[in-house]
Amino acid sequence: MGKVEDGKPYQWGRLYAALRAVRGLASAGRVAPVTDRELKDTVGRPRTVFRGFLQTAGLDVLAARQRGGPVAEAAAAAFADVARLIPPQPMDGSQITPQAKHFRQGYEAQLAEYRKAWEGLVD
Repeated sequence: MGKVEDGKPYQWGRLYAALRAVRGLASAGRVAPVTDRELKDTVGRPRTVFRGFLQTAGLDVLAARQRGGPVAEAAAAAFADVARLIPPQPMDGSQITPQAKHFRQGYEAQLAEYRKAWEGLVD
C-alpha cells in the first residue's frame, strides 16, 4: 500500500497551498490559512476551484512581484511550486471529499514549508 504522500488528494492539497500562497501574496502581501468552508468547497469541486486560481495566477504573480522584497521572492517561489506540482495528466472533475483528510494533510505540509521559508509572511 502506498503512502498518503503519493496519492492525488495529498498532491492536490500541496498544489492548492501553492495557488493560495500566490493569491494571498498578491492581494495582502501574506498567506492566510484556508478556512474550513474554503476547504470543503475545494474538495467538493476541485477542478472548478483550481481553474479559477489558474486563470488569474499570472496577474497574481505580477501583483505580488510588484510589492518587492520578501513578498516578491516568495511569490516567485510559490509560482514555481505551482508549475512543479501540477500533475502531468488531466485533472478529473470528481469530488475528493472522501479523501478530504489527505487533501488537508498535503495542504498543511506545503503551508508548513512556506511558514519555515517565509517567516512573517504566513499566518
